[in-house]
Amino acid sequence: MERTTPVIPAEDVRRQREYCAELRARNAVLPAPPTAWVDTYGCQQNEADSELIRGMLADMGYAITDSEEGADVIVINTCAIREHAEQRVFGNLGALVHGKRKNPHQIICVCGCMAQEEHVAERIRQSYRHVDLVFGPQALWKFPELLRRVYLRRGRVFDRDESAGAIAEGLPVRRSGSVKAWVSIMYGCNNFCTYCIVPYVRGRERSREPEVILSEIRELAEQGYKDITLLGQNVNSYGKDLGEDVDFPALLERANAIPGDFLLRFMTSHPKDAGERLFDAMRDCEKVAPVIHLPFQSGNSRVLAAMNRRYTREQYLDKVRALRARIPDVVLTSDVIVGFPGETEEEFEDTLSLIREVRFDALFTFIFSPRKGTPAAEMPDPVSRAEKQAWFDRLVEEQNRISLEKHQAYIGKTLRCLIDGEGEDPRNNLSARTAGNRLVHLSGDKSLIGQFRDVRITGCSTWALFGELA
Repeated sequence: MERTTPVIPAEDVRRQREYCAELRARNAVLPAPPTAWVDTYGCQQNEADSELIRGMLADMGYAITDSEEGADVIVINTCAIREHAEQRVFGNLGALVHGKRKNPHQIICVCGCMAQEEHVAERIRQSYRHVDLVFGPQALWKFPELLRRVYLRRGRVFDRDESAGAIAEGLPVRRSGSVKAWVSIMYGCNNFCTYCIVPYVRGRERSREPEVILSEIRELAEQGYKDITLLGQNVNSYGKDLGEDVDFPALLERANAIPGDFLLRFMTSHPKDAGERLFDAMRDCEKVAPVIHLPFQSGNSRVLAAMNRRYTREQYLDKVRALRARIPDVVLTSDVIVGFPGETEEEFEDTLSLIREVRFDALFTFIFSPRKGTPAAEMPDPVSRAEKQAWFDRLVEEQNRISLEKHQAYIGKTLRCLIDGEGEDPRNNLSARTAGNRLVHLSGDKSLIGQFRDVRITGCSTWALFGELA
């Protein structure tokens, strides 16, 4: 099969580096280094994109700050998955006008999924005139060029690249920590679930070359990173656009062979593509964490068909059984949408019964949010918001009960955990993660951060575990 994913030519990426150097020279003559702030909304892929943006800004000579206060460049990396996220962005974007008045030379940029939506870009153009630069995910790789255009004062810059997307390698990255790291293995989505805007704003599925990915993982392991998460909208589709015999389980196996003491995680898996080959690789690869995020979205087959999910309730349950047959203690998390257009109370009860049968460790629960431009936004939706909220509350109550029971079963066990950061409670000044990604609060010396340690679990809440160093 021939490669169908376009790759940005190396000379084009080098040109971006040249723009970085040009802006770095411009900034070097200023009395003090200019500052930049990147605010991120949404998923882990957006977090990874923001690390690239920070890397490019640092390469351009900006000092990265953790606040918009006084920043010379502000980048808002947006999410379009739900209406609430969009409204937060617009609210915060409006508030930035006050800082712009104080510092007229400040550059405000909006990027990410919202920026790729035509109606959003037009709203910013008309109503948020203090925004200087708007660009979508497909244009992220040429951020230095776009920012340079803003400085050359050629007016406001809007770049909504309408292509299906491409792969750009060799961009600088500034990671947000030294313990955990994101590694994007692919971009885009081909699934077109009827409620989801992602395929329209992030383009088609396109995979990075396996050797490039493995080299990045190897470098991270050598630098001491202990928790590496492979990212894609549907990691199980990895490699289908490459002209070589490689798929996601094979990538996991090759990554597992890289020397070092680290954990491999991945997200997200689409149930239609997650199968026994993946489950075998998870079982057999000692570095692959025994945890999987497998969104089911609805427990009713008719609703799943209306969502264009391309599996049935029973097929999903069969996959869960096959997974647990191989990894009995696997940690299983999922997404679910309540109140999809046309869903009846009886169909919602099917979702509740699936939750009781599977007993997820945790759920990410959402009330249906119509996204302009998706088929579901045009579907009849007779159920009131109040009724959907009542269903939602019942679902959350049921899952909280299950999560608490799951966590109570950890008490008294000693688990190998990664101490990954500081806690917010002085009584438990450290946070850690089990191999299954369960949050653990404990106390200890800060020098332990970045180390694997045995932790005895002494207590729990619905959302976390409490422990002590063993």
